[in-house]
Amino acid sequence: MVLYEKLDGRATVTINEPDRHNPMSAATMEGLLDAMRRATHDDDARVVVVTGAGEKTFSAGGDLAGGFVDSALGGHEGRGALAALFRQMRRCGKPTIARVNGHALGGGFGLAAACDITIASDRATFGTPEINVGLWPMMISAVLKPLVPRKALLDMMLTGRRFTADEAVQLGIATRVVPHDELDAEVDKVVDALLALSPAALALGKESFYAIEDMGLDAALDHLHIGLTAISTTEDASEGVQAFVEKRSPEWRGR
Repeated sequence: MVLYEKLDGRATVTINEPDRHNPMSAATMEGLLDAMRRATHDDDARVVVVTGAGEKTFSAGGDLAGGFVDSALGGHEGRGALAALFRQMRRCGKPTIARVNGHALGGGFGLAAACDITIASDRATFGTPEINVGLWPMMISAVLKPLVPRKALLDMMLTGRRFTADEAVQLGIATRVVPHDELDAEVDKVVDALLALSPAALALGKESFYAIEDMGLDAALDHLHIGLTAISTTEDASEGVQAFVEKRSPEWRGR
């Protein structure tokens, strides 16, 4: 259900059930979590791209046809895989990119929004349709709340409406939208740009970015002050500065 492929520093994680619109079943969420853990500990994977198979759907969200509510308490632990996945994405130390090739709904919408960079096809749509079947977008609320203005977020959750990739950019959910036939080229361009940068700086920078999210100003400044000293001690920082002085390209070591 979930494929993991690696090539030239790029790990691609694909939900591979296009005939079923790439649902976020319990097995799929476990597979995504396993893939993200694998990428986290794979030194040769420096950027992680998350996508859905096919041309129409990134992920249509929860697998309602797969017994989603048949055993509410019995399935409680399995549903927790999505929360674990979001945590792992934050802590993996590597940039994550959502390649949104089509519809991203419910949990699939949350997965796309949870990536550090979200690149969407102009054919993609987004939404939280859970309310239409008597449910609520619970765990993805934690991902969306820091991104979307309060009333706009509540509106989409209360009404279950779908919206375009352009609106997703305006709301701060997607990073950019491109014509569908240019999606892969745009993703490749961003991946290549990230691969040209220091893995150590990316890891420490990403950690600091998310760590201060809920801190007050003083606590955030203290954390970042220490972070600046920590990043200054890396081999990559020494190499980067030396390369700048010598007017050459740096040779990153990732430490």
